Amino acid sequence: MFLMELESIEKFAFLRIANYLAKLDGIFAKNEKEIIKEYCLEMGIDNIDFEEENFNLVETLTTFRSKKSQKILLLELMILVHADDEFQFLEKEMISKISSFFEMNDTEVKQSSTWGKSIATLRHQALAFIAHS
Repeated sequence: MFLMELESIEKFAFLRIANYLAKLDGIFAKNEKEIIKEYCLEMGIDNIDFEEENFNLVETLTTFRSKKSQKILLLELMILVHADDEFQFLEKEMISKISSFFEMNDTEVKQSSTWGKSIATLRHQALAFIAHS
């Protein structure tokens, strides 16, 4: 929803983080793949060749310098973590690392989580509606 507001370098950093987060539990689920594909379409770029062994979260997070970009990153990642109706421990841990790195408070994290869960639910309902056309 807000990814077009990111700088070009931030868009690619976002995709690296999203791919890492989606694969964090060892399962790259169909709905996670679909959401990442939607992210790419929204940004007008192809998905990246993500290599987990070369990924450094802290280094990648330094790309997001403005508070606005940091909040967009968190909001959009919350859609991904809530896509399967489970906010798993490893996902929570990573979101916690990201929010701590950006010095976001608990209220900001909870609000973004609530928003992401709502969007993920609405996305699921819309896809069901379209499928039954």
